[in-house]
Amino acid sequence: MSAAPIFDAIIHAPGRLQICALLSGIDDAEFAMIRDRIEVSDFVLSKHLKLLEDAGYVKLRKAASEGRQRTWVSLTPAGKKAFAAHVSELTRLAGIIAG
Repeated sequence: MSAAPIFDAIIHAPGRLQICALLSGIDDAEFAMIRDRIEVSDFVLSKHLKLLEDAGYVKLRKAASEGRQRTWVSLTPAGKKAFAAHVSELTRLAGIIAG
């Protein structure tokens, strides 16, 4: 018997799915860049990041840059694993529909 499918409700929300997809291909990204890429407000992005951080999927790092405090975000190893499993499950579901 195969392992149970991994459908992650935390990652599945469109904004969080976009954040994970964006971060999956890079080491880290600055808060404003993520906000601009997924086209949400600071408040909405903060809420998404808090949920992902509480789940252990992202790590936030504060650093001064150009005289301002900036927040950098990266996927944790657990976040990378959860995102990959979620995408795999979405792909499997899409195959059922297309098949």
